[in-house]
Amino acid sequence: MTIKPLIILPDPILRQVSTPLEAINDETRRLATDMLETMYDAPGIGLAAIQIGVPRRMLVLDVSKDGEEKTPLVFINPEIVASSDARSVYEEGCLSIPDYYAEVERPAAITVRYLDRDGKEQTIEADGLLATCLQHEIDHLNGVLFIDHISKLKRDMVIRKFTKAAKTRGAKAI
Repeated sequence: MTIKPLIILPDPILRQVSTPLEAINDETRRLATDMLETMYDAPGIGLAAIQIGVPRRMLVLDVSKDGEEKTPLVFINPEIVASSDARSVYEEGCLSIPDYYAEVERPAAITVRYLDRDGKEQTIEADGLLATCLQHEIDHLNGVLFIDHISKLKRDMVIRKFTKAAKTRGAKAI
């Protein structure tokens, strides 16, 4: 188990579209374990592989509350196959955009088809925080950030702030 460094805005890899995993093997399962360790260490409730520099369609989640038993979930090649017309708004944050939060409106409920750690096809119906988190992380796999769902003015301010911070660190910019 290894905690991986997080990719931070404005790194252009965050805009890369991830490719499907062709095979699920020990290396894939090791990546899932590393991703969960990285997510818990951050701490966060979701992490897409692209956020640790791996452009593959895999994400991990755990929306259990503090004090509850951990319920880690691994989604390989996830695909939203249905979305409700009803909408919900949650305040979202992102491990790749630290200390910035904004309200984002998304479908209130979704159905996702994916492969589990053993390569078995699964379907999950999600609402509430789980639905929001799944949509947020699947967006990452498509090169979309949660700030893409807010006004252009706010998004531009966030990008400028992180670009300026990256320059002081000597990081790559979008």
